[in-house]
Amino acid sequence: MKLTIVTIAYNSAEVIGRTIESVLAQERGEEPFAIEYLIIDGASSDDTVLTAEQYASAMETAGIEYRISSEPDAGIYDAMNKGIRGASGDIIGILNSGDWYEPTAAATAAATFARTGCDLMYANINLHKSDGSFFVKKARQRRYQTSRDWNHPTTFVRAQLCKQYPFRCLGIHDDYGFFLQMRRQGRTIVTVDKVLANFAMGGASNRKSLKAAAKRIMDRYRYCYRINGYSRLYIVECIAIEAAKMLLG
Repeated sequence: MKLTIVTIAYNSAEVIGRTIESVLAQERGEEPFAIEYLIIDGASSDDTVLTAEQYASAMETAGIEYRISSEPDAGIYDAMNKGIRGASGDIIGILNSGDWYEPTAAATAAATFARTGCDLMYANINLHKSDGSFFVKKARQRRYQTSRDWNHPTTFVRAQLCKQYPFRCLGIHDDYGFFLQMRRQGRTIVTVDKVLANFAMGGASNRKSLKAAAKRIMDRYRYCYRINGYSRLYIVECIAIEAAKMLLG
């Protein structure tokens, strides 16, 4: 089994090292697997690419296939699609620059796919706030679907599905839209009650302004729920998510 991990980056020289080092630190488990690691940079003007290149030797020593590309893109999901198209692995995970894996992430993914034959899996995540504190966001599956139960940095998907259903590049929550698409198709989805990744809060999905929140509400409603056939009542869920972000940070 080969896992392809895709990291998209843009002017993230200060944080990408932590992300790359977390891939280097992946432990091996009982299920044998190989790792391919792709850095998809959006033509950064800082030292992002130079920083990534400095890990090439360590990746070779660790037996990780490592490739870096840098060119302009049309946004984060366009960059993710580029990585997916270039992936040669059986399973794909996407870890954005600035976020980082726990050492058991890849081994847990390999073991879960081998044991369950699932199409998609995801797990718990640590959410890190700007004040240095963090809390655990659990992975769950419920009849009433909510993004409060799903964590993209811990998600691993069969490559054939990622390639067949690329991100639509319509809004800021296209990753969640893909998850809902897989769910509506009846794909086999498994959750793992274990922290596999860490997410640094404060990006585009957490900006505290009413204008940004309103845009996120409509993006989530139109391009996640409605486009995948979910009820109009999910507008309430979209508003509740943004209200919680305003309160929790």
